[in-house]
Amino acid sequence: MSSLLARRVAFGCAYSFFFVAAAVAATPNAAEFAVSAAQMQALGITLAPLEKPAAIHGMAYPARVVVPPSGNQVVSAPIAGRVEEILVDEQQAIKAGQPLLRLSSPEYGDLQLKLLEAATKARLTGQTAARERQLFSEGIIPERRVQEANAANQEAAARLRFAEASLRLAGADPAAVRKASEAGTLQDGLVIRARGAGTVVGLDVKAGQRVQGSDALLRLVNTQQLWLDIQIPSDRQQQALSSKATGSIKVVGREASATPMSVGAVVTDNQTVTLRARVAGGGELLRPGEVVQVQVPFAENAAGWALPLPAIARQDDQAYVFVRTEKGFTAQPVTVVSSAGQSVQVTGNLRAGQQVATTSVIALKAAWLGKSGSN
Repeated sequence: MSSLLARRVAFGCAYSFFFVAAAVAATPNAAEFAVSAAQMQALGITLAPLEKPAAIHGMAYPARVVVPPSGNQVVSAPIAGRVEEILVDEQQAIKAGQPLLRLSSPEYGDLQLKLLEAATKARLTGQTAARERQLFSEGIIPERRVQEANAANQEAAARLRFAEASLRLAGADPAAVRKASEAGTLQDGLVIRARGAGTVVGLDVKAGQRVQGSDALLRLVNTQQLWLDIQIPSDRQQQALSSKATGSIKVVGREASATPMSVGAVVTDNQTVTLRARVAGGGELLRPGEVVQVQVPFAENAAGWALPLPAIARQDDQAYVFVRTEKGFTAQPVTVVSSAGQSVQVTGNLRAGQQVATTSVIALKAAWLGKSGSN
């Protein structure tokens, strides 16, 4: 029963094909030929509307998601000590200023003590200089003592600034420096905070571990700033850079896009170059290190109409597309300006809103020429 139904469908399609071809056999060079809706359905012809000229995306190229150098941060130990507590986990998103870990260090205590001593001495020399100036104004002491007191005060103030800077370099926040300097409040541990927002991608230490100054503690990346390193054919590098004006690079299967930045100076053995692009949208859908597929709109494609490759028919050296009309179709000559994968870019007498056949184009060509479609 199924084989009988298949023979009937095949006979109906062949009959419709013969009917369409016979309708134009008398005028094989006619630009317009009649095809009814029923015949279109029998031949499996589908239509696509022309919207506006646009760049084709074409073939997909491999790309690696990378983090720019400014987006990588290694948090290292500012001084020697012991890791008391780790306050974050791997893959945790953090904010600027958020505590990362707590470090206990005798060196940090010495720095606080030096700051306290410098602050005390600065206050004392300041009071001495003020008293000497008062005595000099009363004519009790010579000016030399005033000069000596001012010099001692300036030296003490410089030592105080140095002690404050040393404590800040050790990782102390301004509030802790102020408390140690003004109120004499000392802390037994140092809390290391994040300088910027990011994601923890690696913990290099464990709680209780002793570290030296400059030892790596953890690593952060800022996933809000991502690049794509795209491998494209070397002969397309100029068009890829010029595509800044034609459209953004699309990530296949993701709602993410990127803008071209630069092309590498080295051509690989596969005759490809690295096109670097900045992710402009959808960065939260990408992960550093993963390989994705992207579509690059090349600049020379921007002026034409993007069509699927099966929509093009050729007769001799001329390319045609079949535009739907009230009676049937018109064979419209076009020029193929570029192609990539299953997409082509054409120019010709086309306008937005027209319907173009995208399947069974061979049957329409045969009907247009009044032949079997083998040419």
